[in-house]
Amino acid sequence: MQEVRHVIAGRYRLEREIGRGGSGTVHLALDEVLGRQVAMKRIGLIPGSDNAELERAEREARLAAALNHPHVVSVFDLVDADDVRWLVMEYVDGETLSDRVRTSGPLEATEAAALLAQTADALVEAHGLGIVHRDVKPSNILIAGGAAKLNDFGIARAADDPSLTQTGLVTGSPAYLAPEVASGSSATPASDVWSLGATLYHAVTGRPPYEVGDNLIGALYKIVHEDPPRLPGDHPMAGLLTVMMNRDTEARWSMPRVRDELARIARGQRSTIPAPAPSPAAPREETGVLPTVQQPAAVRPAARPGRPHARRWSLIAAAAVLAVSAVVAAYVLAGRDTPEAAPDDTRTPRASATTSSSNSTPPLSAEDTREQMDAFITSYLATVTSDPEAAFQQLTPEFREASGGYEGYIGWWGKVRSATLEEVESNPSDLTVGYTVAYVMESGERDTQRVRLQLERLDDKLLIAGEG
Repeated sequence: MQEVRHVIAGRYRLEREIGRGGSGTVHLALDEVLGRQVAMKRIGLIPGSDNAELERAEREARLAAALNHPHVVSVFDLVDADDVRWLVMEYVDGETLSDRVRTSGPLEATEAAALLAQTADALVEAHGLGIVHRDVKPSNILIAGGAAKLNDFGIARAADDPSLTQTGLVTGSPAYLAPEVASGSSATPASDVWSLGATLYHAVTGRPPYEVGDNLIGALYKIVHEDPPRLPGDHPMAGLLTVMMNRDTEARWSMPRVRDELARIARGQRSTIPAPAPSPAAPREETGVLPTVQQPAAVRPAARPGRPHARRWSLIAAAAVLAVSAVVAAYVLAGRDTPEAAPDDTRTPRASATTSSSNSTPPLSAEDTREQMDAFITSYLATVTSDPEAAFQQLTPEFREASGGYEGYIGWWGKVRSATLEEVESNPSDLTVGYTVAYVMESGERDTQRVRLQLERLDDKLLIAGEG
């Protein structure tokens, strides 16, 4: 072990090997100039080295160095010494998420949500810089002191990288690949959402969503052609998984929206997404194979995420995604059918017993109304920085005009990177809602505000009518 006390680039004293992977070994080292421990990844011998591996190291250094985020493993340096290239990184004294699950078993929903919310926040930052990670998986998430750090940007790509447009090249870990990537298409931020969903599944079940083994082709076929695995309907994150691991990229949630929903679950609050309804029994075909179960449309987001904005900070909840709030309302109303319910003659006894008209609905109790209002605002803030047009439509016509029209509305929200709900208090007696929201601006500035809004009910939907 002569190498143990070897000094690299005149300042990094190697101590011991702490990891080994396909891209090289990782050593613990002491930076004698700054007096801190670092992790050093040995890439390979420079003469005759695989150019792809060297390019990967340079890419990882460049992209990770561009990210200054508390939940990303920092890259400090890339040095050559004794015909070897070394990537110098932040040393995280902890374990990977895969190690945690292997040694301690599946995580509780709140613990998994907290760690993955932090990971999602790191990915939001990366996506904002045009970087797609492309290899999100449990072994690339380090845990130390209850905090998660995303690691290994070795196969990440910036949006302006010409290689990002190549097709037919599958990169990443097979069990966590999005269907479009498994079929050879280019990875996008939506692909990272799927992979984070697959990681979520692993974290709370203790096993990967797809068993690959030696049958790589079979695993890729399942990912591309078969419905993804689901959590039990009573699991707190069952609904969220359906909008992350959705084979339709247009229906997949954006990373900011996923992050905010994970943060909500981590706080012990109920998810705003109802679990997928159990599929009705279907007769077996002659082959004895059941028909493919389609994902319930009720848990799909209403629109492709965009970027909402507002003229003033007090318009934070000036809109809510119509379809999401309608779904939540249906979930809150015990006994009501979802949009995919059976025909009229098979409606639940509660619906038929409380009204003589098939189109009328039972009155909401105060508690039901409060939950609907909470869910309405939560759903909005989960998408407030991702779909401006849909959000703006949830204002009453009068309030749209008072907000300066769409131009005034988007003029403010264009400066907001994220808006995270910290607490909400709804008053069903007068349909007013007050809440605290934490902003992260595009400039990096952070601010927390208290907002109070007046809601208005139109049929069974809620709209924002003004400031309370």
